[in-house]
Amino acid sequence: MSWTIGEVTVHRVDEIEFPAATGPWLLPGATAEVVSGEDWLHPDFADGGAIRLHSHSFAFEKDGMKILVDTGVGNGKTRANPAWNDLDTGYLDALTAAGFAPDEVDLVLLTHLHTDHVGWNTREEDGEWVPTFASARHVTSRAEREFWAAYEMDGPRRQMFEDSVLPVQRAGLLDLVDVPADGMEIVSGVRLLPTPGHTPGHVSIELTSSGETALITGDAVHHPVQFAHPEIGASVDIDPAESEKTRRRLLAELADSGALVLGTHFAPPTGGRLVPHGSGYRLAERP
Repeated sequence: MSWTIGEVTVHRVDEIEFPAATGPWLLPGATAEVVSGEDWLHPDFADGGAIRLHSHSFAFEKDGMKILVDTGVGNGKTRANPAWNDLDTGYLDALTAAGFAPDEVDLVLLTHLHTDHVGWNTREEDGEWVPTFASARHVTSRAEREFWAAYEMDGPRRQMFEDSVLPVQRAGLLDLVDVPADGMEIVSGVRLLPTPGHTPGHVSIELTSSGETALITGDAVHHPVQFAHPEIGASVDIDPAESEKTRRRLLAELADSGALVLGTHFAPPTGGRLVPHGSGYRLAERP
């Protein structure tokens, strides 16, 4: 699955579909009644009253650089969530088939440091977790890393940092950047936009080429039901009020601009543009 934005092609690189039980846990406000009441979510984004959620990355080339946005759950990792524990997927084969072999990736953009966004930062070799993208600069916001450095983490989260974040940091590949309120251009036409709330240093990724724009949401939006009901937040939002405030601002900007929206956890067709719908928005096909 891919999209063309100006002169850039963005590829979706699949990892897994989350089990149905993920929806009620992650977005408890997305009840069966709410979801069933939004006909436009069916059949792609919901099955009856149950929402569908996926894990995937986005990959594209810009100015001669091969860029990857978020790295999923990863293989062979010990995780508290049974759906993420000790995975064995063909993610790297899919990434290579899309033209982004691990040793060719130049830049990894991490929207935030949650388990299902950093997993393929590393892979196991001879009993050690080593960087998967050994030639790549891994970029995340300084606010994000500093928050977790001061946060009293439970065992599973400490384990995630130990196997998926710290090996990249120890290798000198983690680049922490200060992202101002109006965003930061990391490569020509590629901007980090602060979208805090889910985590304090969360960023979304804006891509512009030849007058066209796309936005990769990260977890500022987990599922299209939040377009129609932006008050629905995630159970793991660090600051739920800030998350909703960010989401409402972001959705208004996206609807006004007509930008292509690419959801980091959206089931296929994954992308579209926002149009008014009731008191909120819905996702429509790109014109």
